[in-house]
Amino acid sequence: MPDAFIYDHVRTPRGRGKPDGALHEVTALALAAVPLSALKTRNHLDPALVDDVVLGCVDPVGEAGGNIARAAALVAGYGIGVPGMQINRFCASGLDAINFASAQIMAGQQQMALAGGAESMSRVGIGASGGAWAADPAIAIPAYFMPQGISADLIATKYGFSRADVDAFAAESQKRAAKAWTEGHFAQSIEPIRDVNGLTLLNRDEHMRPETSLQSLGSLKPSFAAMAEQGGFGAVAIQAHPEIEFIDHVHHAGNSSGIVDGAAAVLLGSKEAGMAAGLKPRARIKAFANIGSDPALMLTGPVDVTKKLLKHAGMTIDDIDVFEVNEAFASVVLRFMQAFGVDPAKVNPNGGAIAMGHSLGATGAMILGTALDELERTGKTTALITLCIGAGMGTATIIERV
Repeated sequence: MPDAFIYDHVRTPRGRGKPDGALHEVTALALAAVPLSALKTRNHLDPALVDDVVLGCVDPVGEAGGNIARAAALVAGYGIGVPGMQINRFCASGLDAINFASAQIMAGQQQMALAGGAESMSRVGIGASGGAWAADPAIAIPAYFMPQGISADLIATKYGFSRADVDAFAAESQKRAAKAWTEGHFAQSIEPIRDVNGLTLLNRDEHMRPETSLQSLGSLKPSFAAMAEQGGFGAVAIQAHPEIEFIDHVHHAGNSSGIVDGAAAVLLGSKEAGMAAGLKPRARIKAFANIGSDPALMLTGPVDVTKKLLKHAGMTIDDIDVFEVNEAFASVVLRFMQAFGVDPAKVNPNGGAIAMGHSLGATGAMILGTALDELERTGKTTALITLCIGAGMGTATIIERV
């Protein structure tokens, strides 16, 4: 079976996903086109070599709807001959887009593709596309639907993570992200966002709060306690997990992922496609997997899918040099490290979504690129990238540096 190689990757900086965020004036389409255009320009890429563009988008409605991948490819100058497809597996959409495109290359059906994702959370808004999972009792009741923050608190309660634990993790994420930016770890992979006049709107992740401390986090009130009580979701959580007597609400805005705008893309291809384009591979996609997990705990999918993927790849957790585990909430990553006994220094060494934000459909592609840059920076070989997913799922990918 042919290998699928990573030839390059680019992401935008993440802008605060609010009306006063630096990227609020940038449409979802314009955002998605930025990394596609950058990959074409900096690799002197002939669009005729590209077989497909696959982009994840979690709320593909309004300006982000109607197959944003095809529209972005046209805006980015790939011409009428390059098709596009939008996919949605909630928070793992950007990583699944890469896995989908890689599978096509591994199957020999395509030679080169661009994959990643985009999300304009300040303009389209989280949850804009709706869904039966939250609204239709036929699925909400048997799946124990509850907001993700309550599931995050349920995980913290079930696995013994205190408010001090989650706050300490959040403070460390901010510290690592600030250090990574200061030392230029992201420099080669960021494409600034410019307006129509060529003026820079944003060239740095806007959500970071490097001054964050345990003291400042300690002053924040839990975000999901009232929702659990007034909405009845705390009772739902205990019904799903009766071994829990009460929910300890430990998550708040400072130890949860930030809402941001952003886009990312990865250039993938076979060995032959890379040679035709005059490109040198940076890594190869070794293996990937998806799994369903407990929909009430909802966010423990990274543990389950990592077990599945390691077995599939014939590897152990000790074979992985770097882990990128999306920081949807602090308890998600703490549970991952607890389950596998992983050295915390190997997990999200450049910070994560708590510090820099989670641009839903784009994040999977962003953290894969971060993992690759970290392998190259440190001279290490293998990375595992994984994300938790709404409704209880997990996606993971293993890459090897070439």
